[in-house]
Amino acid sequence: MNEQSIDQDLLRRTDEALASVTLDRLGLGTTDTFEVRDPATERVIATPPDHSTDDALIALERADRAGAAWARTTARHRSDVLHRAYGLLIEQRDRLAAVITREMGKPLAEALGEVQYAADYVRWYAEEALRPAGNYRENPVGGSTILTSRGPIGTALLITPWNFPMAMATRKIAPAIAVGCGSVVKPAALTPLTTLVVAEIFVEAGVPEELVQVVTTTRAGAFSEALMADSRVRKVSFTGSTGVGSVLLGQAAKHVIKSSMELGGNAPLLVFDDADLERAVEGAVVAKLRNGGQSCVAANRILVQDGIADAFVEGFTERMRAAVLGNGLAEGVTLGPVIDDRAVNGFTRLVEDAVAQGADLRLGGSAPDGAGHFFEATVLDRVPESAEIAQTEIFGPIASIARFSDEEDGIARANSTPFGLASYVFSENIDRAFDVADRLDAGMVGINQGIVSNVAAPFGGTKASGLGREGSSEGLEEYQEIRFYNLARRSSTS
Repeated sequence: MNEQSIDQDLLRRTDEALASVTLDRLGLGTTDTFEVRDPATERVIATPPDHSTDDALIALERADRAGAAWARTTARHRSDVLHRAYGLLIEQRDRLAAVITREMGKPLAEALGEVQYAADYVRWYAEEALRPAGNYRENPVGGSTILTSRGPIGTALLITPWNFPMAMATRKIAPAIAVGCGSVVKPAALTPLTTLVVAEIFVEAGVPEELVQVVTTTRAGAFSEALMADSRVRKVSFTGSTGVGSVLLGQAAKHVIKSSMELGGNAPLLVFDDADLERAVEGAVVAKLRNGGQSCVAANRILVQDGIADAFVEGFTERMRAAVLGNGLAEGVTLGPVIDDRAVNGFTRLVEDAVAQGADLRLGGSAPDGAGHFFEATVLDRVPESAEIAQTEIFGPIASIARFSDEEDGIARANSTPFGLASYVFSENIDRAFDVADRLDAGMVGINQGIVSNVAAPFGGTKASGLGREGSSEGLEEYQEIRFYNLARRSSTS
């Protein structure tokens, strides 16, 4: 957290990266602005326009008009443009990573990883755009041939979160471009800069200027209400809290807008007695500390079987202790700041409540003094189910550990939540691992590993964790309508 430890040449380059961002891509002359702050220093790094709902409706009109023209282009053309965009994103990876670290806080190495992950979605959909989607079959009773095809659904409203500002943007924008949809993108007000750079790069690659409209605003509620009430919006994709997702689904009902919602999580991570201890510890650390724990698929409840629990907690605590807290630009830092003071205060409250209810604080538990929004890597053992931390999405670097007795107890504990985004299972017994995975009520399960995300896999959850999928071929279908043609045929004669 000592700013003096940051290489000054690196700091200069990141300042240049921030200065290169075109803050107003709409060009409407909006005079209201808001501040974007570096969470590691709390300093203002940009003041983008605070667009009004009228601005947003102008953006929608542009995207809708451009989308109608884009839909008439060939799949090969759209694929080529996305391939060029992938190359430019990789070419500018250092600039993009610098912007991510400065506005979101994650260590630079993680930011570089996010750039690759985000660019991979663009490449995936460049390839997916060329894969035919349709079907040809004979009417079972004769007399006609049934043809099906897929076409672009229309203009999409894309609302992205702050925790993965680049990956969550490309995961939505790329499939929309691939199938022929225009889009209005609203990035989180905490981290709008990365999306602005990504949109610029798409245009440089050949995407029409008006096809992807980026609206920066602090008036999220008014923005979504205005656009969702407009019949030109035919698709909404949102990543964020279940509460906001529920509101958007209610708004989508008026015009029956196709919706995909990647909402909150409360991921269990089960470690059975027959797990490989080293692999379980490593996987749990990755599942907990990736992105500083600020991830919807982060291990939220670590459930460990009694026989291995003491050894696991000992090894896990030592690995968590090795996390180096500090500014994401500083050499050697592996755990950056959290996003804001509200998060810090929430973590403090959760730890105090858990300890008051009998949890054993094994590591960390507090916010260090000084500038920036930092919280220590924290381990709580023997957390009772009544503690608030056992019931809520933590979204930070706090590990909540509880014990379970047998397989039935572990599964019951894992499923005792209204959420169902991700789960994790560690067991060297392959039969048990798959049986438990099948019985977990979640859209994604990591087996003997702490990462579930992959561009080739459908990302999404069950229950209150949302609906629809992103990534894979299923992610493309979210932006398409199925059309059916019934072609009359003359009856054959014998």
